[in-house]
Amino acid sequence: MKRFLLTLLLAAAPLAPVHAVQPDEVLADPGLEARARAISRDLRCPVCQGESIDDSNAPISRDLRLVVRERIMAGDSDAQVVDFVVSRYGEFVLFNPKAEGANLILWLAGPGVFLLGAAGALVYIRRRGQAAPAEAALTAEEQARLRDLTGK
Repeated sequence: MKRFLLTLLLAAAPLAPVHAVQPDEVLADPGLEARARAISRDLRCPVCQGESIDDSNAPISRDLRLVVRERIMAGDSDAQVVDFVVSRYGEFVLFNPKAEGANLILWLAGPGVFLLGAAGALVYIRRRGQAAPAEAALTAEEQARLRDLTGK
């Protein structure tokens, strides 16, 4: 049983959240450290691109984590810290960029394409459901020719 639990624990270990924050980066004040972690989770690593700076081991992420902590220690608000980082690295470092300016197009493009597709599907379904136009009745000449061909 102990061996099973140990195996289960070792198998689940990679699923635990891993933070790349080094012990020398951690702030002494737990409240300030919590703010720094919250900000770091919302900033993308410029090198890794799919990881936050809190999770990345890239040297640039370490530098950004230190900058975040320095700005917090200097008394900046969370928004000021994020603005400072964005001014240096651009909006690319934000996992959730602001929905304004050129970004507004990107925010609205997904729902817009979905609505266009849904409207197109609705039109297609409605048109497909309509009855086919009634066939024109055969003229007397066509009926006679049909009787001759079928032998009835």
